[in-house]
Amino acid sequence: MDGFLVLDKPEGISSAKAVAEVKRALKCKKIGHGGTLDPLASGILPLAIGEATKAFDYVASAVKEYRFTITFGEQRATDDREGEVTSTTDTLPTYDAILTVLPQFTGTILQTPPIYSALKIDGERAYKRARAGEQIEMKPREVEVHALSLEDSRQSPVSSFPSQLPKTGNCTLATFSVTCGKGTYVRSLARDIAIKCNSLGYVSMLRRTRVGKFSETNAISLEKLGDFTHNPALFKSWVPIELALDDIPAIDVGPEQAASLRHGKPFGTELPSGRYMALHQSRIVALVESAGGMLRSLRGFNLN
Repeated sequence: MDGFLVLDKPEGISSAKAVAEVKRALKCKKIGHGGTLDPLASGILPLAIGEATKAFDYVASAVKEYRFTITFGEQRATDDREGEVTSTTDTLPTYDAILTVLPQFTGTILQTPPIYSALKIDGERAYKRARAGEQIEMKPREVEVHALSLEDSRQSPVSSFPSQLPKTGNCTLATFSVTCGKGTYVRSLARDIAIKCNSLGYVSMLRRTRVGKFSETNAISLEKLGDFTHNPALFKSWVPIELALDDIPAIDVGPEQAASLRHGKPFGTELPSGRYMALHQSRIVALVESAGGMLRSLRGFNLN
């Protein structure tokens, strides 16, 4: 099996555990995942199986969409509901106050990652150093937020995303939708929105709804995993390598050219400069680059 599986990861388990369950269910040896989700988060976790693992670098930077809820009035060490409370405030924002600050968080913005993150500091993961009690200084960096909207607000805690209520009074909870680029931390976004509202806040609910072309419409839950060859739900969630990379222009190559590309041998071409997906008999042979009148393989695929 060579392609992508769109998994709907449930809350309460790590991405690594979810991958292990898929690996066991499908009896596949080679599998990877892109865009790790924390245990508290649910949603889209694209899995690359077999030769598709070679293509992850070309889809991992895709735009992502999330839905998340901020609980106001507390700051937590991890900027989410799993962390210890570090500060509290009685100041809660109004619906209109939240709307007023949102434009400051769209476009290219500076964002300081959470100290409990997988970023490396001097070769070691930040969260490991934080758990060891070290004082960590995370440097701000630029991220891209394409769209950010406030969906609803609520005055009392709930166990799921809040439903729409009249936009009056102060908000203890507010639910947002965000479309962002690679490297954006929703936990940091929630923390900073709350601070701009002269309050404190953390992520209490988080769901990823899209990663590039992988979305909820073709996702499958762990509960529905079974015999791959006899499960229609799995076919719906299966994305061939060629489809995952269909934003790259495709070219057809003959059998001799396909063999050359698989072995990393360049050959002459009249194609304009750029990157292409080389196909033979409708299956991907290699990702290639045309430059200086030569076509060179960037990444070869060995598909049956």
